[in-house]
Amino acid sequence: MAANIPAGIDKEQAFGMAETEMEYRVELFNRLAQTCFNKCVDKRYKEAELNMGENSCIDRCVSKYWQVNSMIGQMLSAGGQPPM
Repeated sequence: MAANIPAGIDKEQAFGMAETEMEYRVELFNRLAQTCFNKCVDKRYKEAELNMGENSCIDRCVSKYWQVNSMIGQMLSAGGQPPM
């Protein structure tokens, strides 16, 4: 693992950064799941499995969520400039 740690960062800092990244990823996943579930799944469950409309809605929702998240990440890394 030491070979993957950038110069000037000790092992504890690297583990702290990895922990922060993991927390961010878990929070992102939880928000995505909750957002798309609330948008796409009927509140009154009629069936044990998702129907075709719910599956399609969830696919589109997740795709758009990742797309927007990627665009925001690009904007933040570019200093707030919109991606071209």
